[in-house]
Amino acid sequence: MAALTTKALGTDEVLALVETALSWDLHGAGLPAVEDALSMAEEFTRYGRGIVEDLRTQCLDILADSEAAARAQATLGEASRRLYLQPLAGSASPRSAAQRAQNLARLVQSLLRAIELVAQAQALITAKGTQ
Repeated sequence: MAALTTKALGTDEVLALVETALSWDLHGAGLPAVEDALSMAEEFTRYGRGIVEDLRTQCLDILADSEAAARAQATLGEASRRLYLQPLAGSASPRSAAQRAQNLARLVQSLLRAIELVAQAQALITAKGTQ
């Protein structure tokens, strides 16, 4: 696997990395090199932090007591804990590095689902306002 560059990846590229990370069997052979897994974890962290900012902003446009807002707030809470963990040291095992990447990949998926739910809630508010 080629090392990731510092260039910011787009959503499609990140989703491809998510799929790759989630396909790893943590208890089997064939785990990626520690450097590759940690590089993916860094990319998920960078991407996730950007989504968090977008999600916070979008939440301002929906009802605070809506289901979408509650789910988004729960996901934002989890993101605030997991996106700011100390990076694993270079001496991490392949399993722990892959596990970190997988956990962050799942968080990115949750953040993207929350963005979608909030966007749907915004659309409903807009539709009701035009009636």
